[in-house]
Amino acid sequence: MQITPEIVKKVASVARLKLTEKEVKEFTPQLSEILDAFSKIDEVDTKSTKMSIQPVELRNALREDIPGECLSVEDALKNTEHKKDHYFKGPKVIE
Repeated sequence: MQITPEIVKKVASVARLKLTEKEVKEFTPQLSEILDAFSKIDEVDTKSTKMSIQPVELRNALREDIPGECLSVEDALKNTEHKKDHYFKGPKVIE
């Protein structure tokens, strides 16, 4: 594909970039090189290759939900000044 300054300007417009004429002249051959590299990748035979959307296998990083011993009310509230009647006290939400 032949990359022209008009194509570079169109791509810049879509990307909401304001390029100077100097930048357009500089980026035209660079964009052409990038697309040439992708066209070489496109030539690789991948018909027998299994599609891989996620390159690294995802594993469940969560632990088992095993019930354990709970904190006592005193332990849960010992580091706060904002408490009332064995509960955390927060700002008033509804007036």
